[in-house]
Amino acid sequence: MQTAPQTTDELYEALRENDRRPYGRTRTVTAEELAETAELFGEPVPLIHALLELQEAYTYGSEPRKSPVVFARLLNLFDEQPGVFDDRLRHQLFWRFKWVANALRSLPEVPLASLRQWQTEMRDRYEKAGLELQPYYGQAYQLAAHVGEDTALAYELWAGRTRSRLSDCEACETCERALYHLAAGDDERALRAWEPVLAGKESCQEEPARSVSYALLPLVRAGRTDEVRRLHLAGYRGCRRNPSMAGEIGRHLEFCALTGNEARGLELLAENRTLFDEVDSPLSLLDLLTGVEVLLARVEALGHGELPTAGFPGRSWTVASLRAEVRRRADDLAARFDARNGTTAHTDRRRTRLDRTPLLESLELTLRPRTLADVAPATAPAAPGPAEALPGSPAELIKRARELDEQGHPDAHACWARLRTLTTDPDYVHPDDPEAGPPARLRADLLEEEATLAERKDAHAEAAALYGEAAGLYEDAELAGHAVIARASAVLAGAQAVPPRAEAGDAERAVPAGAGAEGADPQARTAAQVVVFSEAHAELVRLHEQAPGIAPYLQARLLRLRVSAHGLRLQASGDSEHVAPVLAEVELLFDFATRHGLTGQIAAARLLRATTHGMAGDLPTALAEADGLVEVLRTDGPAWHLPRALSLRGKIQLGLGDAEAAYASLSEGVRRAAEWPAESVDTPTLHGELAQACMGLGRTDEALRHLTRSAELELRAGARFDAFCTYSNAAQLSLDLGRIDDCIALLDSLLLEPDVVDGELDDRLVAQLRLTRARALRTGDDLKAATAEFVALAAESAGWDDDPGSHAMIAAETAILLGEAGEFAKAREVVDQALAAHARDPRYEQVSNALRELARLRAQQHGPEGLTDARAFLDDAGRVADAARTVGFKAHGRSLDTALAYEHGRINAYAGAYDEALAALDKALGLLGEPGEDPHLAAEWAECVRLAGVVEGVYLERTAPALARIEAAADRLTSLGHSEEAESLTGLAERLRDGE
Repeated sequence: MQTAPQTTDELYEALRENDRRPYGRTRTVTAEELAETAELFGEPVPLIHALLELQEAYTYGSEPRKSPVVFARLLNLFDEQPGVFDDRLRHQLFWRFKWVANALRSLPEVPLASLRQWQTEMRDRYEKAGLELQPYYGQAYQLAAHVGEDTALAYELWAGRTRSRLSDCEACETCERALYHLAAGDDERALRAWEPVLAGKESCQEEPARSVSYALLPLVRAGRTDEVRRLHLAGYRGCRRNPSMAGEIGRHLEFCALTGNEARGLELLAENRTLFDEVDSPLSLLDLLTGVEVLLARVEALGHGELPTAGFPGRSWTVASLRAEVRRRADDLAARFDARNGTTAHTDRRRTRLDRTPLLESLELTLRPRTLADVAPATAPAAPGPAEALPGSPAELIKRARELDEQGHPDAHACWARLRTLTTDPDYVHPDDPEAGPPARLRADLLEEEATLAERKDAHAEAAALYGEAAGLYEDAELAGHAVIARASAVLAGAQAVPPRAEAGDAERAVPAGAGAEGADPQARTAAQVVVFSEAHAELVRLHEQAPGIAPYLQARLLRLRVSAHGLRLQASGDSEHVAPVLAEVELLFDFATRHGLTGQIAAARLLRATTHGMAGDLPTALAEADGLVEVLRTDGPAWHLPRALSLRGKIQLGLGDAEAAYASLSEGVRRAAEWPAESVDTPTLHGELAQACMGLGRTDEALRHLTRSAELELRAGARFDAFCTYSNAAQLSLDLGRIDDCIALLDSLLLEPDVVDGELDDRLVAQLRLTRARALRTGDDLKAATAEFVALAAESAGWDDDPGSHAMIAAETAILLGEAGEFAKAREVVDQALAAHARDPRYEQVSNALRELARLRAQQHGPEGLTDARAFLDDAGRVADAARTVGFKAHGRSLDTALAYEHGRINAYAGAYDEALAALDKALGLLGEPGEDPHLAAEWAECVRLAGVVEGVYLERTAPALARIEAAADRLTSLGHSEEAESLTGLAERLRDGE
């Protein structure tokens, strides 16, 4: 709290603001400070409000030792000054007797006699106040269940009574009834009792998250796996990182352990690591630790006891060491409760949970299913397994590697990897064999292989340096042909590594990271790239001309590099004039490879030919070439080119709109890719393209699986940026498909990755992930969490000087959410930021939409009192529309002017300014024009007529002109075939006639 409230009004406002905060230390500390401030005013009512807020913070912040102390002060105030407690405060006081009973029950140091004494106090107070005793009997039942006594009578005394105003909510009571049946071993009856809560028909602060955590295992036992998956995702999100729901989190961890989701369990444990230090309730901690132990025991039983894991603060933990510590602490807690209660109930319940065996070998819970191997510390990737066993001696291995490399065979990578391992051994002795050549040649070979792998990861600058070093060693070994190839490869890699510079006269500056088209002149960048690749091609030709007589397979590689240089130029420019030079180089390569029988290069030439036709937009020719190549590769080989050819064919088929054929090609490509080492085929791209084909066929679930598979493969290959981009696409797709829980669970998992947490991943990419998550939270009606994330993102993006447009969009969305929450002062501040950023990098539609929506919300929530502020928002929107019109901007849907006129009509109607509203709506109709055949335009036109009809006929009481307007519009819509829109207007006309 920055400044203590100086008046009671400021105190109440501070209490309301604190009430909007999530439960936790910040809210609790602020509540403590506000309670101290309230005492200084010397007035009982403000102090009562502050103490109620403090007790709530302690209760839901998992600090049960402090809650009863605060309640004692409230009870003393009630005894001393009962008249200052109005009906609402009195209700709050008697409600919280139950909170105190729950708090005392969770503390093993509180004697059982004291628990029973408090229940007697509660009963006496309720009777004296003339209150029904059903809540008291509910507490009596819960104590009996906690202690481990026979609960049958206590249950009947509670459950058989009629509910009262002070009874727990229906959702909480439903959970208690279900738990009674669950304890009796009746899963079916428990699930029947839980049905309204699990279906979302009953809810409260803790429900349905609490019920879900208990229902997970019974649902699995009942075979309801689809339902349990959905409930786990939504239920876990309802309790994550919440100290007062630590036990629920423990049960989610147990569920993961028993359904083959141990890796997800460890991920969730890491996300909730702070609970080890934050949970002050011994009973909640016991529940949490038992769930943690179930998980850790399962992981250790699977042979992963040495995996690092999150645990108690102050030291690092492995699964095995944390399990031992958790077991010690949980056993102690259970023993303390049993000693207090005089039973063995808690030890017995704990043993029952620990003795459970897995219910399912595997249950896919998220879009990112992972195994324990996936969460193990990163190690060097294993060398790809060759089709044939590697030679044992270094001399034979060197010979084999070079033979395979000459063919372009993928198994060469395994040979080079093995040789790299051998040569780094201090005891390595280079073979004295003429075919092996000198050590310098082998070092050059290995550097060239390393450069090739770097290029595949787009590390072009690194590759260029490695190729250059290899060239020097080849020259030392007097291998001119190999040296030329290495030099040529360095040239092309260097061309791709150099940031394109604009021509002289433009500032020689690199484009800022993260900048889009607004960050530099796109034409200048393209021109610079064309120059770079043209110069690279010229240098390749020069190197080729200076290397006569080199081996044919090396000459073919030179020709292929020349094709690539021209191809990259075409890709950069998109200029049709650059197509013919590429095809000319392709034909040189194809003719040369054919004359010399170089089958691998023949296939490469045909791939490049098909690719070039595709880039030129001649998809039928490209497809014919790809079809022919696939057939040749199937019959004559080389087979390792087949996955790439199928990938290209599938991409062309997608371009032609033949999703079915593309699906077949790409599916075969994925199967064929599995036959070859990962270094030789781009399997992630195959999965990504297959996802596109699935979307074209409406197979959305399969599309999501392929997208996430693509991302996981990229992650394993070390291409983390690409992986997170693909995951971001998967998250957006799941959001678009309405799979909100899947989207949020996927993003939560990604945002826990170490390089994200440590700030090593690109900050804009992380922001995009968070933005998608915030939008998903909003779509899922978790407005509080969504608003908090949007506000944080708006604050961060304000510093993106190189990308003000993105800040404008984020701030615009943030302002709308703040408006929905009624926080219009903050909304005004944030939308002003959006306007300032928009002035630098226009985002007409997004900013206009936000201003109009804020106007609507202000007028809707505050009526005439909000009209001035609403009109101010619309004035800003009008200026945005004016600027957009000046530059010729066209909105995606209706024009900004039309939308603005409609919103003027709507907010004036909300505020009771009906003449102004009708005039604005008539203007909107004029801007919309006739509805025509477009169904979207017809729907907007009909809505505008409907609102105008309501304003004119109902509020202005001009029934006749309103009916004429509505009926004419309905007839017009009917004649155009828009029957549904016409019916809505016809129904309005009938109500107007009837005087409704």
